Amino acid sequence: MSGRYEVKPGMMPFGCCLGNTLVDRQVFQIDDNFTDYRQAKLLAREERLSKYYQTCNYSKTVASAIAHLIIHRLIQEHPEHFDCQKSIDNTLKFHSQLTKETLYLDAQLQLQKVEGSRVVPAYASTLDALAAQVQEDLAIICRSADGSNFLSAVHLCYPNHWSAEEKIGNDFATIHAPVAGMEKINRRGNAIANTMITQKPMVRFAWGLSTDTRLNHHPEPPPGVSVSQWQGRNFDLQYPTLYLRIERQVIWGIPECEAALFTIRTYFRDCAVVKKDSRLNSKLYAAIESMTPEALVYKGLVESKVSILQWLKDI
Repeated sequence: MSGRYEVKPGMMPFGCCLGNTLVDRQVFQIDDNFTDYRQAKLLAREERLSKYYQTCNYSKTVASAIAHLIIHRLIQEHPEHFDCQKSIDNTLKFHSQLTKETLYLDAQLQLQKVEGSRVVPAYASTLDALAAQVQEDLAIICRSADGSNFLSAVHLCYPNHWSAEEKIGNDFATIHAPVAGMEKINRRGNAIANTMITQKPMVRFAWGLSTDTRLNHHPEPPPGVSVSQWQGRNFDLQYPTLYLRIERQVIWGIPECEAALFTIRTYFRDCAVVKKDSRLNSKLYAAIESMTPEALVYKGLVESKVSILQWLKDI
């Protein structure tokens, strides 16, 4: 909206009003596209689970705290979709009306069994099972006793040109090193990770451009699919299709466990609609025009920038 492409933390207090009423106060946003999002996750898992789900020193204590947070928010935010029953031995029965799956968890919230599921492969853990109940990707960052931080778990079925396998176990600065314009922020990587863990919940947004609305843009295409077909960055001025790919990212710290949950919800906005709003169109045009050569490479816009700007200008 500034008319400039900027890379900055951009963190706002979670729950602040952004014009979406109650939805702004939800960690997990559920809409009419749930079935499509769910199917994309199931296809990714079926292709190869380890390509999309990784853990590193993900302790039972942290795993239990994360599971408790996710379940608590789901039954609080969407009581019409989720139900949780606790037994006298502290085991839990968590049911999703959306997927018709029932998860049975022990007192430490570790997955014991699942009813009503035909998922292949079978759920590997509580985090894997819970991730399949929501439209967000999930990441967990942890802090070691020496103050260093690392990506402890990631369930990334909607990757935007990055890989769970490459990032797992790395710290904030290493994870974001390829991002053009992140140099100053990365020098404060430890401080930012500490903020994520110790401060109140926050929300931020990131955006890019895509020529399709496929959620899964893993750097490695599935078997039998060409890289050019898979990337979703082929703008054709003769048959223009262009979308803003927007990520809503929620950061929820659990300081008592030296960890934070990081959720990524992907949305698409048709640029043909944006183009009809002269104010938004001019802002988008200016923002793309302001991108550095490094940003254009990172965003995959080197070959298409001129054509996209020409299309936006042609009203």
